[in-house]
Amino acid sequence: MLKGLLFDLDGVIADTARFHLAAWNQVATQLGITLPPAANDALRGRSRESSLALVLSYGDPHAVYTDAQKADLAAQKNAWYLQAIDALTPADILPGITRLLADAQAAGLHLAIASASKNAPAILTKLGLAAAFETRVDPATLHRGKPDPEIYQRAQAQLGLTAQEVVGFEDASAGVAAIKAAGQFAVGIGDATTLAAADFIVPNTAALDLAAITAAHAAKEGD
Repeated sequence: MLKGLLFDLDGVIADTARFHLAAWNQVATQLGITLPPAANDALRGRSRESSLALVLSYGDPHAVYTDAQKADLAAQKNAWYLQAIDALTPADILPGITRLLADAQAAGLHLAIASASKNAPAILTKLGLAAAFETRVDPATLHRGKPDPEIYQRAQAQLGLTAQEVVGFEDASAGVAAIKAAGQFAVGIGDATTLAAADFIVPNTAALDLAAITAAHAAKEGD
């Protein structure tokens, strides 16, 4: 029986993913690196450190960066990102999310944030959604990033639920892989080919419907 919903943040709750991508492109340009189109999906859902490693992988394979240089690059990226999201308001919540959260709360479902973003608390506050979620996984406490299942396993545990009792929402292939590796039901938001591993796919957040998701989850779990 469905009892909880676990949400990624960037690109699922609000379209902040575009700010991440823009900031990483600024870092890449600064380093003389041109990111290929495939990097757009590859960078979604990753931790800051993992994203930086990916960006650097597209550059000179012989280039060597010290830990201090990497820290500076990550900090510069975050500064650009924070500047971009400073103007966020509740109007930036993606279509359909407010309705989905209201329907979930009315149904008595437990809600958690499973985002790799260290800026999640600030973003949720700007969106006016800080009180909507019972718990949030602190990415600073994690040992592994998506597609590893750790963050979704932690979110599930923080709600006191089992893998069969939760549904995870993601817009990135790495995120969907993390949900599935955790043994949970995955809702993919976006391109059906990219997110083919998800159990339930919608083209955008406006198409999210709790009744349809609940029915699909029940059919798969045999509720």
